[in-house]
Amino acid sequence: MAHNERGRPPHPPPMPVFAAVDIGSNSVRLKIARLRGRKLHAIHEDREVTRLGEGVFRSNFLSPESMAETVKVLRRFHRTAQRLGTDSVRVVATSALRDARNSQAFLEWVRSATGWEAEIISGLEEGRLIHLGLVSNLPLARSTVLMIDLGGGSCELTVSRLGHIRETVSLPLGAVRLTNEFLRHDPPRKRELQGLRGFVDREVGRVAGRIVGSRVKVAIATSGTAAALSAAASHLIKPSRKTPVVSAPEMKRIAKLISRLPLEERKKINGIGPRRAEIIVAGAIVYHELVERCQLRSFRYSPLGLRDGLLAQMAADYDRSTRSGRQIESERWDSIRHAVQHYRVDMNHALQVRNSAMELFSALKSLHHLPLEYREWLSAAAMLYEVGDYVNRNGRHRHTQYIISNSEILGYTPEQRQIIGAIARYLGKSRPTPGDAALKGLLPLEQEQIAKASMLLRLARAMNLSRSRAVQQARIGIRDGAVRVTLTSRRRAGVDLELWAIERDRDYFRELFGRELSAAAA
Repeated sequence: MAHNERGRPPHPPPMPVFAAVDIGSNSVRLKIARLRGRKLHAIHEDREVTRLGEGVFRSNFLSPESMAETVKVLRRFHRTAQRLGTDSVRVVATSALRDARNSQAFLEWVRSATGWEAEIISGLEEGRLIHLGLVSNLPLARSTVLMIDLGGGSCELTVSRLGHIRETVSLPLGAVRLTNEFLRHDPPRKRELQGLRGFVDREVGRVAGRIVGSRVKVAIATSGTAAALSAAASHLIKPSRKTPVVSAPEMKRIAKLISRLPLEERKKINGIGPRRAEIIVAGAIVYHELVERCQLRSFRYSPLGLRDGLLAQMAADYDRSTRSGRQIESERWDSIRHAVQHYRVDMNHALQVRNSAMELFSALKSLHHLPLEYREWLSAAAMLYEVGDYVNRNGRHRHTQYIISNSEILGYTPEQRQIIGAIARYLGKSRPTPGDAALKGLLPLEQEQIAKASMLLRLARAMNLSRSRAVQQARIGIRDGAVRVTLTSRRRAGVDLELWAIERDRDYFRELFGRELSAAAA
């Protein structure tokens, strides 16, 4: 073992502490964990019901009272995160902030009160993170699983097979939203319940056929509503049972019983609590419809959820060798392949360009000095640079940038998608300039890095321009301050087209890297 000057073993590597904050429509949640030995270990959790989405579902605006209460809780979370020495904090907001017209004002309030930059994530990204939190912590790789997360404003449904997302959908079936829209009396009247069931049936019916067709073996439910229903099943039906599994017949009975009870009686049910009792009727009806329409035998409650996915994402960003790191790489690749197929891109050509781009990134790293994450972003841009042709070949590079930046390519943040789209944007006559829409909001250093990565992609495309796999081998070297690309042809026609395309970018290459560029056939 290595020792320091005083004979003591060296300090062990740092064990970073991450904090995840979930600003939901019904409650705000905090979870803090330490990464130790490539595994996350929870060290603190907190939760508070603030009903941030209540006003949104009535007026499309966050109410001042709910915003103030939520910010108060976030200040408490912030003090806890500081006290526990967190190295990184990620704060996300979901359905209520997606719908609210004054969400930006709330985000500014959060930033001024805590210094945190909260981000509004889409329903699909929410589903992906929940999936990541579950598969990173549970042995689900061999099962076809339906993951159900019913929150205050929306319900995310994700079908996972062999640990890979097959489908994710977000439905407007949150318990707070539905309670506000349909249930006016206590207990709810028959007509109100009929209206609620009809709406839920219509929304679930949009996806039920596909879920049934996927032959789900296991259904896992997360969030507070699922926890309350699991507890209610034990209290109302089988008091001696301790399992978190709720069968289909039990869910039908629970929904029927709860919908007939007044609020004060619902509050007395173990595991529901006073605030959850206000919205549990709507939640129970959604779960009943899901179980029935999707032909589920049962569902199992798990305390894991969005916060665990956020923590897993942060752990993967810190150390790609973690289980979640490998999961995220798999999700990204699945999503990119799906986009290639959807936009009718030639997969073989895309892979060839990607391989060339990776060779250039490695061979010229002493020249471009790009951060390591650009290797992955360049790889994604190489796979997707032709998606704009699906819209129109005229202006195809602009179309490509727009599609990449605005599509749900799983596993990438909006900023990362913007960078990938910008790398793929400048493959024609256009050159990146500070005023470009594709570069809006990016720092000057990022814009400079995008230009370099885009140049590497231009060369990779040039090396495969004939689309006939003319190049058998490419050697890329730096000698006497100049870059030389040597191509070996696999056919009699040679590689004249590829050599011409590389030479065409000599001036731009010199402008970016300060080096001469030349190309020759072996």
